[in-house]
Amino acid sequence: MNPFTVLSASFAMLWAITATAIEPITIGEQRQLFVDNFLIDRMDNAQIQVERPQAREVVLVTDQPWEGNTCAYYTLFQDGDKYRMYYRGSHWDEVSKRATHREVVCYAESVDGVTWIKPPLGLYEFEGSKENNIVWDGVGSHNFTPFKDTNPNCKPQARYKALARGRSLNKNDTSSKHGLFAFRSPDGIHWELMHDEPVITEGAFDSQNLAFYDQVAGVYRDYHRWFNKGKRDIMQAQSTDFLTWTKPVPLKYTETAREHLYTNAIRQYERAPQIFLGFPTRYLPNQGQRVEPVFMSSRDGLHFQRWSDALIPEDAPADRNGNRSNYMAWGLLQLPGQKRELSVYATEAYYTGPNSRLRRFAYRLDGFASVTSDNRGGNLLTKPLVFTGDQLEINYQTSSTGSIRVELQELDGTPIKGLASSDCQPVSGDSTAHQVQWGVRTNLQALAEKPIRIMFEMEDANLYSFRFR
Repeated sequence: MNPFTVLSASFAMLWAITATAIEPITIGEQRQLFVDNFLIDRMDNAQIQVERPQAREVVLVTDQPWEGNTCAYYTLFQDGDKYRMYYRGSHWDEVSKRATHREVVCYAESVDGVTWIKPPLGLYEFEGSKENNIVWDGVGSHNFTPFKDTNPNCKPQARYKALARGRSLNKNDTSSKHGLFAFRSPDGIHWELMHDEPVITEGAFDSQNLAFYDQVAGVYRDYHRWFNKGKRDIMQAQSTDFLTWTKPVPLKYTETAREHLYTNAIRQYERAPQIFLGFPTRYLPNQGQRVEPVFMSSRDGLHFQRWSDALIPEDAPADRNGNRSNYMAWGLLQLPGQKRELSVYATEAYYTGPNSRLRRFAYRLDGFASVTSDNRGGNLLTKPLVFTGDQLEINYQTSSTGSIRVELQELDGTPIKGLASSDCQPVSGDSTAHQVQWGVRTNLQALAEKPIRIMFEMEDANLYSFRFR
């Protein structure tokens, strides 16, 4: 027998033994995105590619006297049949090198995520009038960052919460404690402090420090800035009541290169809440204090895989190459009539004009990253998985000549009878929810809760996500 044949057979046997020893990953009916290599055993002539959102229209111009050219830290979220936006109103005089008015928190709302109105709230006076959209004017106005609380035990008077930086309001506190204050509101408009002292004091807070309720873990998560050996970075703390927080811990990254990360824009992905997405701002102090958003993802909210390419480059329209002129907002919205895309928002024209602007960008649904192959063909093999449900659904796109076939395998790599790639009806075109078929078979109930592997065979194709259901 040819010794190379013996060696190949031995290697195949060893791989099969090793493969069956790997602990399967239980995915149930959770949607799985290819934003990391968590589920991937190996790829041949295929790779993960981070996608860029496509530029759309300008949705907000900060042209009111209480706004200006340094408006920042935009926060957007859906609330029932409307969308809410919060941001800092501020202006910097480039000639005198000073702020022209105090910082205030502004509010806008929309029914379509594109056309935003600035309602006259009548809450706070600015230059003798309350005809403005100022929603908060006090401690924390620099970076007030709200969210709607989805905790089922949340009290009505605290349905909306926020974090924002400030110093101790206690006049007898000689230490002048600096940190993040906690706020609450019953309606997202009328706000009050939850405590007259900062609730988080370890870190550096000149950024968009944010929090949200993690429905999977059942805790509040905070993400705020700190300095890691001279580099701006991100910390995380947790709480069950939004007032008492655990000791903050630094995020951990798969990359060894250390970079300045300013804002973080971390959130759970609503369609796959076991996945955390982040759009941190990379700060480049030696390049005219430029900023550019990048992408990262996590399975536990602490360990992140960070990708290096800029999501929104300077040549995206327009005015993004100046000092701090290219931040991602904290918000990921699905707009009415846009079932196949998600909207994100980013700033432009910071410092440079009489005002600044917020522009909308669009992602494909689940389309933050994809496994891609060229016209030579490639494949992806998953680690052992345990699913529930009876159908396999994929989100994909191919060229006019491209295709995807799917094979379900035993742990040793043997194709499951009737579910080999040769049995699979090839998929081509573009779909966000295509049901995979093998011959006339689509029902996979007999395999539910049994460990399997999935082989995706791809030719000139992008695969964004899959799920069993």
